[in-house]
Amino acid sequence: MNKVTLAIATSLTGLVLMSSHNAEDLFKSAVFTPANGFTSGVEGPAVDKSGTVYAVNFAKQGTIGQITPGGEASVFVELPEGSVGNGIRFNKKGDMFIADYPKHNILKVAAGTKNVSVFANEPRMNQPNDIAIDGKDRLYASDPSWKNNTGNIWRIDTDGKVTLLEANMGTTNGIEVSPDDKRLYVNESNQRKVWVYDLSASGQVSNKRLLIEFPDFGMDGMRCDVDGNLYITRFGKGTIAKVSPEGKVIQEVQLIGKRPTNICFGGKDGRTAYVTLQDQGNLESFRVDKPGREWKIQKK
Repeated sequence: MNKVTLAIATSLTGLVLMSSHNAEDLFKSAVFTPANGFTSGVEGPAVDKSGTVYAVNFAKQGTIGQITPGGEASVFVELPEGSVGNGIRFNKKGDMFIADYPKHNILKVAAGTKNVSVFANEPRMNQPNDIAIDGKDRLYASDPSWKNNTGNIWRIDTDGKVTLLEANMGTTNGIEVSPDDKRLYVNESNQRKVWVYDLSASGQVSNKRLLIEFPDFGMDGMRCDVDGNLYITRFGKGTIAKVSPEGKVIQEVQLIGKRPTNICFGGKDGRTAYVTLQDQGNLESFRVDKPGREWKIQKK
């Protein structure tokens, strides 16, 4: 093969690979689990290192469901009587943490077990709702009071110590840490605002400022990709808004259901988004262009 032929062949190969990548259907949502397999309390979603997806309230309230990459769901664990889960996160060891809102707990399921224990309890909480985790395995919990349209933010250290970071906010809901661990994002559902804080190495917040405010519809859970873009569930609108770290809407992903409650990333390359839907009682999924932040942390 001469140099000219080799150059043409190399160019054609590049074009084929490029067109193959472009041909992938990105940001097109499809049903992942059958409708009504979960209750209307479906929330949480999180993916472990093996690629199994988890979400709360499978078949009945008070359970954690596990879902294979192929979409087959079953009960993973039943929570203690009276406990109901909301947000789920995994630390680097593979321990699962669950926000248990009726009992004001953060529950823990140790890696490789199905043993549910109370990791942290804080009676002053309204109801721990969603949780985020930073690179040091510290948790951050949103804590809304729906009847009062107010909310708080808490930090839960690796020893279970609970610290109030901010009180008297709006209805705090979705919460996430940036890929560099230097920002904490919190949204307020009823006020339709997303706030960003500077996050210190010791887990303190400062310099609160508005990232974005939506003119309509509420918000629920949200997650970052590795570039720091926020994927925000637009409850009632039936979309996922992809928002840049500068607060600009890059695009909106149309869902089948209208009431998305939360989102996470998984799949073999971290580029599959899984969304829980209250009105459908199921999960949808779609492919994205960049892996999720938390998926990348788990792979380290």
